[in-house]
Amino acid sequence: MAQHKQTLIETVNLKKYFKVNGGLLHAVDGVSIQIKEGATLGLVGESGCGKSTLGRLILRLIKPTGGEIRYGGEDILGLSKKEMLNYRKKMQIIFQDPFASLNPRMSVFELIAEPLIMNKVCTSKKEMMELVFDIMNTVGLAPRFINSYPHEMDGGRRQRVGIARGLALNPSFIVCDEPVSALDVSIQAQILNLLMDLQERMGLTYLFITHDLSAVKHISTEIVVMYLGQCVEKAPSDELFQNPQHPYTQALLSAIPVAKLSHGKRKNCIIRGEVSDPINPKPGCRFAPRCASCSNKCLEQDFKLKEISSGHFVACHLYE
Repeated sequence: MAQHKQTLIETVNLKKYFKVNGGLLHAVDGVSIQIKEGATLGLVGESGCGKSTLGRLILRLIKPTGGEIRYGGEDILGLSKKEMLNYRKKMQIIFQDPFASLNPRMSVFELIAEPLIMNKVCTSKKEMMELVFDIMNTVGLAPRFINSYPHEMDGGRRQRVGIARGLALNPSFIVCDEPVSALDVSIQAQILNLLMDLQERMGLTYLFITHDLSAVKHISTEIVVMYLGQCVEKAPSDELFQNPQHPYTQALLSAIPVAKLSHGKRKNCIIRGEVSDPINPKPGCRFAPRCASCSNKCLEQDFKLKEISSGHFVACHLYE
């Protein structure tokens, strides 16, 4: 792993509300995270909790309702479109479905060359060709695929093209939005190892969004658990898996299959009840209606993340 330095990405009380029939849907509600240079922050939670929305907010692909987004200490929300152009090169995204995110009418060369052309990186066709071949070699794509189209390749190679596009402008920060969930299990391991190798070689910083807990443990330095737009727990990767504290985190981890029969019968934490309505949510813990440890206090007030041990934060009445 690259040596961790200063904070590269930081959000402060970041919010995104969408207007829908009936009021405001609180997709992201007061999220504050920090990602160190060269580190990987894993972001987990069930579908609809706001993970992908948070990633797009950080990249300024969608406009937040409130809060701050800082890159290297500078609040980038106040920058104009022209001022953001330089930051666009530094921040990239790898999408979940490589088939849907690649233009089917463009060849591998055209797909990788597109960001180079848009940003006027190369001065000649020869220089561009050399750079495209170099990027293909970096992500493990054989030169013979240079004129292939997305439909002619398997999922793993298509995702390598997506990663190559993300690396074309030599960024420092990449949002990995469930980059392996659409791939076969054997290919998932290859892509995860590729991302880790690239991080070590190029000093990349990742926000790794996923609902696959095995994948997030493999790649992440630190993990944030989200539930209905809010962070409920944050801890170093090993600490979170060994010592989960929030009832929601405990239930998530208990659902991971264990291959060892010697473990005997394991107790699963089953989540019962209905998911709270994210439209105009009432005060109180969002997980309270499904929590076995719920008290009256949980229905009356919100809980902020509180540090219970070094680097381990939990938002729960059990630790107030």
